[in-house]
Amino acid sequence: MSNQALHLLTFALYSVLAILFWRAQAAGNAEQQNRGALGFLVIIPLALHGWLLYDTLFIWGALNLGLVYALSLILWLTVLIYWLARYFYPLSSLQTLVLPLAAVSTALPAIFPDVRILSQPASSLFDTHVLGAMLAYSLFTIAALHAALISLVEKRLHHAKMPKVLRNLPPLLTMEILLFRVIGVGFVLLSITIASGMMFSEELFGHPWRFSHKVLFGILSWGVFATLLMGHRFYGWRGHIAVRWTLSGFFFLVLAYLGTQFVLEAILHR
Repeated sequence: MSNQALHLLTFALYSVLAILFWRAQAAGNAEQQNRGALGFLVIIPLALHGWLLYDTLFIWGALNLGLVYALSLILWLTVLIYWLARYFYPLSSLQTLVLPLAAVSTALPAIFPDVRILSQPASSLFDTHVLGAMLAYSLFTIAALHAALISLVEKRLHHAKMPKVLRNLPPLLTMEILLFRVIGVGFVLLSITIASGMMFSEELFGHPWRFSHKVLFGILSWGVFATLLMGHRFYGWRGHIAVRWTLSGFFFLVLAYLGTQFVLEAILHR
């Protein structure tokens, strides 16, 4: 089967599951379905999506990190985390929201197949460094999504009528627990990425460590998330404070990577 056909099949499977999840939400049994057969079926498009990522991220022995491929990786990891955590947290409503986005993310590489091969020579150290960074970015993207949803729920909590999609979200405490766990793992990966980039710059990039805008925004983001985790641990930060710090840290990460990629690819066409 060709890659185009696999993209189409994965898009279709994600889309069908998204519709089934929305119907389960309307029927009021989405959580039972997510922990049962419907939730288990997510593994099929998830596995196909993972194979497509593997096949497109590694081209000619080098890493391809074009913008659409980076977004696809982020959505794949989001679906994977929700799928793995579905037995521990009531996440059916979040899965319902992310499945359509995952479907779109599998179609984008087929529609916009331009690749962006990194110029550095292939090496396991370099691949590990870059993929670790991408996993960190993916986790912080999930954290930003959670923070935005927490903010929306808190603002609408005392309204007589809440939008149906907000009523179906997990309890705020559940979302906050998952938020800080995702941030914790992402912070570890980000710390390793920054430290390895500084310590092994010669081996990774072929030149001594340089202070650039990416390094600046990466360090700023690391500082924001470090402060948030310490504030949560020692001062019990949560709610509005956690949302503001999470979104601020994510903003710096966007400037460090995705913002640069968008300018290079969409505006400068490099």
